[in-house]
Amino acid sequence: MTFAIDHKSPIPLHIQTEELLRKIIKQPQYVKGKHLPNEIELAKKLNISRGTLRQAINKLVYEGLLVRKKGFGTKVNNVVSSKALSWLSFSQEMAVRGIPIKNFELSISWVKPEETVANFFEIRGNKKVLKLERLRGRPEGPFVYFVSIFHPRIGLTGEEDFSRPLYEILEKDYQVVADLSKEEISAKPADKFLADKLDLDLGSPVLIRKRFVFDQAERPIEYNLGFYRADSFVYTIESRREK
Repeated sequence: MTFAIDHKSPIPLHIQTEELLRKIIKQPQYVKGKHLPNEIELAKKLNISRGTLRQAINKLVYEGLLVRKKGFGTKVNNVVSSKALSWLSFSQEMAVRGIPIKNFELSISWVKPEETVANFFEIRGNKKVLKLERLRGRPEGPFVYFVSIFHPRIGLTGEEDFSRPLYEILEKDYQVVADLSKEEISAKPADKFLADKLDLDLGSPVLIRKRFVFDQAERPIEYNLGFYRADSFVYTIESRREK
């Protein structure tokens, strides 16, 4: 791949550099773990200042696409990250980051909701709800186990093609738009069930993301639990101080 910056372009150099880096890190050799060229060497090759290059690299580090280690250099970050600025479905998150995803397990059942779920949905505990369980990850191995439970109001049958993005199914097939997400983050040691699912040692750290999803009328539609390998997921929060 040719490394080039157009110094006659009206686009700022750091923006051009950032976009070039985004293309570079998608190359197979970098995805597989090769380090980026030395900063001094790369800045010289692009005929830009090291400060301009570092500004672009810092942006990608912040986004979780690159990781920099003192004494080792900069490389593609193989740890999945999620930023709490706006929310996407898991499939959308991974697509944005260019991460290929494989479904290792998928199961559907009708169950009586636990008290927490029944209270969230404001339904009786004896009314069965659709429960979707999925084990997902990179082609080389799973890193998250999802449990999704849906409000019976939606009308899901269990016959849907859940290889499609979940919120696409809700919106296109049932005219239900997932509009608001409220989340809780916690952690716990892996019990035998999660250790087996996520290929972890018993007691290894697991990150838990609990997501309460509402439609445009702020009615509950999904109760979602995600259990992530702690060594494969980073959750980033961005906030702005009110003045």
